[in-house]
Amino acid sequence: MTADIHLQESGISNSHYNTTNLLATVINLFAAGTGTTSTTLRWALLFMIKYPKIQDEVQEELNRVVGVRQVRVQDRQNLPFMNAVIHETQRLANILPLALAHKTSQDVTFQGHFIEQGTMVFPLLTSVLHDEHEWEKPESFHPAHFLDKDGNFLKRDAFMPFSAGRRMCPGESLAKAELFIFFATLLQHFRFTPPPGVSEEDVDLTPHSTGSLHPQPHQLCAVSLM
Repeated sequence: MTADIHLQESGISNSHYNTTNLLATVINLFAAGTGTTSTTLRWALLFMIKYPKIQDEVQEELNRVVGVRQVRVQDRQNLPFMNAVIHETQRLANILPLALAHKTSQDVTFQGHFIEQGTMVFPLLTSVLHDEHEWEKPESFHPAHFLDKDGNFLKRDAFMPFSAGRRMCPGESLAKAELFIFFATLLQHFRFTPPPGVSEEDVDLTPHSTGSLHPQPHQLCAVSLM
């Protein structure tokens, strides 16, 4: 009601700032973020049971830097390997291969193709996230993509799972914080392994497409470390 009252008091009749739009925006922000964050976490845990040596490195860094206290967002800058693992999960899992629709604001020629002003364009994020010219091992889970020679976290311009430009994901900061806190806390308390009778080699990384890319149905074991 507060947004509507302020709108009435201002005398502005054509503003989009009202309770209905505010509510819709908040719902979209949390609803969209819940699905993408949970899917990314599923991929992250799948990669951990597929690559146990990487899980070892994550947990060693966690024990050394954080110990048994509760993980905080501020810890991210002191956990470069974990940060690299999360970024590599987002890059390789590529859960939203297509960005939102855009329109060209003017005539443009791109890679030899003429695109008329007003043409609807869907950017293919896969073309960047799996580009062999940008990534040393584009089709492999390789956290070193995001680490420099000294083991410090390395930002990459080609990393754009949240899209880019004016219509990039508005929940990027929230999603990054959630992914870090949830993933770090899970790895702090549990060791993840394939179920009995299943080897790391048997873990299937083939995505299941339902508009977004989900892991295939799978089981895993969470062994308490506390």
